[in-house]
Amino acid sequence: MPTLRSGTLIDLVPLLPRGVGLLPVYLAFREGTEDEFKRGFDQYETQIARLADRRCDLIHPEGAPPFMVRGLTDETALVDNWQRKFRTPIFTSGQNHIHALYALGVKSIFGATYFKGAINDLYAKYFTDAGFAVHGMQGLEGLAFAQVQDVPSSRIYDLIKAGFAKNPAQCIYMLGSGWRALDIVERLEQSLGVPVVHPQTARAPGRSASGCTATSRCPVSAC
Repeated sequence: MPTLRSGTLIDLVPLLPRGVGLLPVYLAFREGTEDEFKRGFDQYETQIARLADRRCDLIHPEGAPPFMVRGLTDETALVDNWQRKFRTPIFTSGQNHIHALYALGVKSIFGATYFKGAINDLYAKYFTDAGFAVHGMQGLEGLAFAQVQDVPSSRIYDLIKAGFAKNPAQCIYMLGSGWRALDIVERLEQSLGVPVVHPQTARAPGRSASGCTATSRCPVSAC
């Protein structure tokens, strides 16, 4: 996990099928900037090696932003290399989100993030490179990275609803597990009439990545 936030596990555990055990290890990203993500990337391989040594059946390096700023091509090559090196199935958050979007059969998305500025353009490019039309990647302005988990879900709902009205798409994509917003997913789907891909629900489906229903157009080789 990329940050020392407890909310991710609190939200995830109830969604997992019975019998799935978790062995969490943490990184310590604090700034949420492009420079920090690139500078601290070696932390991932160190922790993946620890988990492989513990013979985990599946390793999930969480945190879509650090991988997205590298770009889809570099991310795919890196994960392929890790799987060969550690002989363990590995998938990132971003790859999982792409699988979810392909499984839904959507071709366009409206994205919402808790980042601000040009870094959101990198997130949009990641999905454009994966074959999706990105109708905006709306950031939440005036928010420090350390305060993400404290944002009321009602504020997130208003942000997404207002942005989607200006940039409608076939699906809403919520980037980042830091904000506590599971309670608005169903409400958004009902009020806006499109599916919502949220990081937590995407990583805890009833079927595994190997059972993904994505078509052969999906660019993620970790499938």
